[in-house]
Amino acid sequence: MKLDTLIVKGINAKDNPYQSVVPPIFLATSFVQNGLDDFQKYGYSRGANPTRNAFEELFAKIEGSRYCLATASGMAATTLAFSLFKTGDKILLNNNTYGGTYRYADTIFKNQGLKYELVDDFNTLNEDEISSDVKAIFIETPSNPLLRVTDIKRIVNIAHKKGIMVIADNTFLTPYYQHLLELGVDVVVYSATKYIGGHADVIAGIVTTNSDELAAKLDLLRNSFGSMLSPTDSYYLIKGLKTLSVRFDRQTQNTHKIIEFLSKEEAVSTVHYAGSYSKFEKDAQEGQATGIGALISFEIDPKYDCNKFVKSLRIFDLAVSLGGVESLVCHPASMTHDSYPKELQEKIGIKQNLLRMAVGVENSDDLIADLKQAFTKAKI
Repeated sequence: MKLDTLIVKGINAKDNPYQSVVPPIFLATSFVQNGLDDFQKYGYSRGANPTRNAFEELFAKIEGSRYCLATASGMAATTLAFSLFKTGDKILLNNNTYGGTYRYADTIFKNQGLKYELVDDFNTLNEDEISSDVKAIFIETPSNPLLRVTDIKRIVNIAHKKGIMVIADNTFLTPYYQHLLELGVDVVVYSATKYIGGHADVIAGIVTTNSDELAAKLDLLRNSFGSMLSPTDSYYLIKGLKTLSVRFDRQTQNTHKIIEFLSKEEAVSTVHYAGSYSKFEKDAQEGQATGIGALISFEIDPKYDCNKFVKSLRIFDLAVSLGGVESLVCHPASMTHDSYPKELQEKIGIKQNLLRMAVGVENSDDLIADLKQAFTKAKI
């Protein structure tokens, strides 16, 4: 099956109770056992649940992974990955990453005895620059909010030579555009709240791996933390996932048109998207992914009022998150990345005039017209 067919038909209706077209929601917390010598697959829903397992099996097929664990949020997925490490271990992170990931490293790591280091550009990181206490590299590619691209194969080769684990956040491109396990990544995490759910109505996360050992550890951690996904939210993900290909194709088409518009707009000084930073990153992006996704950021020229611009928008809503069918715009410095110190924001390039745009499925002409009228009203 092609991937877009598998997304829709990955669950065989004949395997569902009564051959229902969609799997039912099993809300039961507990399941009856046949005897002390005959325990069943399901016992207590924190450990395993039929609806959650249906989603996990479907997503594993799409990801091409041996294991998939659905969690209560994207941060729950990242927390599971970080919990694989012990006191004294150091983790390298790219310096512009999701604000919640940075906040976790900056505040929670010390409670766990972990250390972290922010890397300005993984594409220039050399093997001899990695200290002996580094046990993992955590990459977000494209990154948040500047859409910087990391050459995954290069980092995997460097890391694995030194016995270092590679963890990557694939939220922005999903397995529809990018298969990171195939590139050698050890653990992949997702905020399924975004493009996997696709309708801004469920909070969820995913962890995938091909390693028996890592899967067993992650499953134990999830069960112990109680950070599993609920049956109802699992059903929402199954439902949302079925339209991923049509949603993402439309969103990406809209994104290309908006990039073209913004690149010619005098109110915009810079446009950031996957592969825009340099030829190296463009080549890396094209070599490891089949699309740029539907997230961009741009800097407004000082002759325009940023606050007035967002207030003047009629179709784009000012809100955090991304990946739903609706177009959103947010201000990273004060919203998604407010946990970053001001000096670090400035160093990275998270400027006060930087806006992040999550492009939806609306008509592209309407979206561009909305931007035009808001720029006109925002001119100082």
